[in-house]
Amino acid sequence: MIRIATSIVGKLWGTILLLVSFVLFIFTIFMLEFLENYHNEQSEASLRQTAAAIASIIDEEEIDDKQFAIISELLTETTNVLIAKNSDEILYARQEGINKEEIQQKIISSKAFEEVYASSEPIVEELKLPSNREEDASDTNYIVLGFPLKSVEDLHGAVFIYKNPDALHQTSNETTKIVVIAAAIAFILTTIFAFFLSSKITLPLRKMREHAFELAKGRFDSKIETKQNDEIGQLAVAFNQMGRQLKHHLEVINQEKEQLSSILTSMTDSVITFNRDKTILVSNPPAERLLQKWFVEKGLDSSKPIPDELYQMLDHVLNFEDQLDEEFEMGKSYYSITISPLYSRDSIRGAVAVIRDKTEETKLEKLKSDFIANVSHELRTPIAMLQGYSEAIIDGVVTTEEERIDMIRVIYDESQRMSRLVTDLLDLARMESGHMTLYKEEVPLVTVIERMTHKFDQTAKEKHVQLQIETDFSDETLISIDEDRIEQVLTNLIDNAIRHTPADGSVTVSMINEQNYAKIQVSDTGQGIPQDDLPYVFERFYKADKARTRSKGGTGLGLAITKNIVEAHNGRISVDSVEQQGTTFTFYLPLP
Repeated sequence: MIRIATSIVGKLWGTILLLVSFVLFIFTIFMLEFLENYHNEQSEASLRQTAAAIASIIDEEEIDDKQFAIISELLTETTNVLIAKNSDEILYARQEGINKEEIQQKIISSKAFEEVYASSEPIVEELKLPSNREEDASDTNYIVLGFPLKSVEDLHGAVFIYKNPDALHQTSNETTKIVVIAAAIAFILTTIFAFFLSSKITLPLRKMREHAFELAKGRFDSKIETKQNDEIGQLAVAFNQMGRQLKHHLEVINQEKEQLSSILTSMTDSVITFNRDKTILVSNPPAERLLQKWFVEKGLDSSKPIPDELYQMLDHVLNFEDQLDEEFEMGKSYYSITISPLYSRDSIRGAVAVIRDKTEETKLEKLKSDFIANVSHELRTPIAMLQGYSEAIIDGVVTTEEERIDMIRVIYDESQRMSRLVTDLLDLARMESGHMTLYKEEVPLVTVIERMTHKFDQTAKEKHVQLQIETDFSDETLISIDEDRIEQVLTNLIDNAIRHTPADGSVTVSMINEQNYAKIQVSDTGQGIPQDDLPYVFERFYKADKARTRSKGGTGLGLAITKNIVEAHNGRISVDSVEQQGTTFTFYLPLP
């Protein structure tokens, strides 16, 4: 019941009922008033007619019992008459009910009828007289007609005629009853018709409401079936068109959203969209990784997801509505950032930042410049020596054959050094470009490593360094490697270990089986590598002691080549060192 009252059916039904009830109420009031006035007018006209007839009878003949009998015949049961000669003398009276004398005396002595005795026009007045019913003790309104007589035994008089008010009240009550019954029937019929009409009108509207809920749930294929050609039918057609348009626009929006998401996901640059309050709205995967990196670097105590530098840039963009292109450094990382404002009509609703991590580019640029500087530095000394000694020979500075041979030997050694440098540079370039070809074969691990190590027995003896091998592999253990390349790795590592180990020191080559990998270590008891230099030992031209290394024939490329060869075998290499205690190089090779 509550649901019907709050629905459009109930509202329309109630509106119609309220309107019809108001109209019926006004109509009933006016009808009752009209009928009451009509009955009063009819009653007054009847009283006039009766009074005129009585007056004509009295005017024609003298008053006697015969005339009084005729007058009684003219009167109805509810009509009362009073013939008075003046205000003190009553000639004839007919009165029903109680209080006759009191009613008659009040009529003839009423001030309203003082002029009727001497007048030629009748007078109609409403007088409040005692009731003629025993059960009613209050006064009752009577309509009294005073009709003047021309002569009554040569004296003027008047006929007072009035009806019992009960007759008028009964007629009014009957009329009121009829009007009320008619209004009630009209109200009931209107109720039924209003409910039927409102239900008929609102049935398509209820269907549209259900269709709107279906659209809200994303079911755009539902349609409203309608056969009406009126405004409701046109509204149903518009609803169906709206559903099709919503489906089309939603598909377009989803396509654009997927396209934008694919673009953002495939971008290598970090893209972050900020709200007006600088909160992050959207970010692509590179941006997520960058935010995690910043969070780790800033620590758990930080409440801001981005660096303070970016907040300052955002303030500038949001306040001055200007695009910003900047490069900044944070820790050991370098970034290029572009921040552009996002508009909502005429106001800024946020900003979008495109961040490019230029750390690798900066490092590559630095490596490039360092590479050129290092190559120039490495070539400058042998070239200067070649030039100097050759000029000495050409100018005849050398006086003995022994000096000339010494100079030629120096020239030869320096040319060999330049050749090694160029060869190492070419090998490293091929490895880093991915053009290195490995010729793998299954060979016995222990036998191969022992053979490669024993090549340095003589060198170790000359340096008074103890060279030893340790292994927990059996002689039958096979490994798939490029033997020449791994020999180059061990040559670099063992040669470096012997050269940097003082007399009476030791160099140990060990082989350990660790989680399906061959763990090969080259350990020495030399002077070690400073902790600050450990992260850079595998970079090109790294030399902890450049002067000493150059004097020992190093180019600074051996460890870089070693790392590339190990990684080409799907392995990895690392270094641990303690100054004045020794250094351990460890590389892993996968076992079949």
